[in-house]
Amino acid sequence: MRLARALEEKLLDLRLRDKLIAEGKVTKAQVEEYLNSLTDDEDNSEMTEIAQRQRN
Repeated sequence: MRLARALEEKLLDLRLRDKLIAEGKVTKAQVEEYLNSLTDDEDNSEMTEIAQRQRN
């Protein structure tokens, strides 16, 4: 189970995902399927504001 989780997490890393696609180890369709399977956690989020300094 830990290996499967580790492989899933690799798909979240753009650098590894692109490398895996280039090497043919995963397809773009598999990545899209994985991304579409993720749940939307917007209801669990909280908006915050960050004050930014102005550059002179």
